[in-house]
Amino acid sequence: MGQSSSSTAPALGGRGADPDPDPDDGHSAAKSKAVIWPVLGEAAAEECAAPDLSLSISDLPDECLACVFQYLGSGDRARCSLVCRRWLAVEGQSRQRLALHAQSELLEAVPALFARFDSVSKLALKCDRKALSIGDDALVLISLKCRNLTRLKLRGCRALTDTGIAVFTSNCRGLRKLSCGSCAFGAKGLNAVIDHCASLEELSVKRLRSPTEGAAAEPIGPGAAAASLKTICLKELYNGQGFGPLIIGSKNLRTLKLVKCYGDWDTVLQVMVERVAKLVEIHLERIQVSDFGIASLSNCSDLEILHLLKTPHCTNLGLISVAERCTLLRKLHIDGLKLNRIGDDGLIAVAKRCPNLRELVLIGVNPTELSLDLLGSNCLTLERLAFCGSDTVGDAEIMCIAARCVALKKLCIKNCPVSDEGMKALASGCPNLVKLKVKKCGGVTSEGAAWLRMRRGSLALNLDSSDQEQIDAFASDGGGEENHVEFPPVPSQTAGANIASSSGTSRSSSFKSRLGSLRGKSLMACTFRRWSSGSKDS
Repeated sequence: MGQSSSSTAPALGGRGADPDPDPDDGHSAAKSKAVIWPVLGEAAAEECAAPDLSLSISDLPDECLACVFQYLGSGDRARCSLVCRRWLAVEGQSRQRLALHAQSELLEAVPALFARFDSVSKLALKCDRKALSIGDDALVLISLKCRNLTRLKLRGCRALTDTGIAVFTSNCRGLRKLSCGSCAFGAKGLNAVIDHCASLEELSVKRLRSPTEGAAAEPIGPGAAAASLKTICLKELYNGQGFGPLIIGSKNLRTLKLVKCYGDWDTVLQVMVERVAKLVEIHLERIQVSDFGIASLSNCSDLEILHLLKTPHCTNLGLISVAERCTLLRKLHIDGLKLNRIGDDGLIAVAKRCPNLRELVLIGVNPTELSLDLLGSNCLTLERLAFCGSDTVGDAEIMCIAARCVALKKLCIKNCPVSDEGMKALASGCPNLVKLKVKKCGGVTSEGAAWLRMRRGSLALNLDSSDQEQIDAFASDGGGEENHVEFPPVPSQTAGANIASSSGTSRSSSFKSRLGSLRGKSLMACTFRRWSSGSKDS
């Protein structure tokens, strides 16, 4: 009575705090007496005991079990689905991404597959070159089973036609992203996509082998999707300029990537910038574009990322025009093909007008100490820098970088006339440098690299003078470079064709509604409450 508990008190049901008190501890006899706790009966002890949380996993709600599955890889999810019928049903109903081998035999398995995976919103259909792909019948059947699709990826589906694509998009009007490559449908199918899918945000088209290739191409767009499109990526298209109306009409376009698309693109770019004012990223690679087209990009005042790769007709004049007005530029990649048409003059303009530059990759471009000094002095946030095949980047230029680029974190040098002297400059310069790659620079020896490692132990140094790989430009922060989503692999179609049990399918709708209502809530707290109420009832 009136006793206060402390950290030295015995566990519930004990007899004393100290079974062997020390009489010589300097305290009075009254104070040294231990607190005596009464011995409780078994029933009372059970009532006061902590709740038993070591329950079976079968007591875990479907919502929590689904969230656990989301953290597993494809193989582990497949194995979990074989544990019991309940797990099979929950795993199928909670799977949102699915990747299938799109061979012609898939048609027979479609009903069973999408009876089990009835919540799929992201679908990838890929077919090997040597196999016969699915046709229109299978694609239309999938559209009837998956009306909630938001992302579709098609690879090597050469048996699909414009008719199949048109019917598919009429059934899946909520499509937000389409990526297709090495398929056989053409302009009519793509026009059906942008006419039916008014919420389309990303469109990626690569190597469409349309039967009309080489003939007069039907223009594509603008269509209903022009108001929502934010990303357009076109690669290796013979009639790529047929997308001109779509590009020009997409007023909210943020990212444009043109890679190896035939034709003169100056006119398309000049007309586009008059109507599209929100472009943030432009990627031009192996296309026919001159300074007139590049200079027109200066109207994109919000431009932050610019790639000019293997565009031989671009010179310093075009780059200067962009630098003067696109002052928000953060990332610049240039492959000059060693033509010396882009050099110090263009880079000096970038250094003076683009103080926010954080990433610069120069391939086949020959900068000198003059432009590098200005870049280091004015671009105080420059963190990633790469040179490949630059004949003028030697020890003096590396010393300049070491002295000026204080914020630099990653540096890559490949096939440049740099020696151990340049490496010595990095021992004391670039205080924030964490990663250095040196490839195919004959003047840099293993002894010089070992000396640098000794001086800067925290520096990750990769030296390989015999490496034949192309330059690996540093990954950009933010993930803006990827234009499509790779769907994880799933169990084999034979296993996927097993339809969920009747008990699992009967609770499908209620399970989905509960899972949706729990978004943003603590599922663990929900589980504990359920366990707690269960223990009280018992």
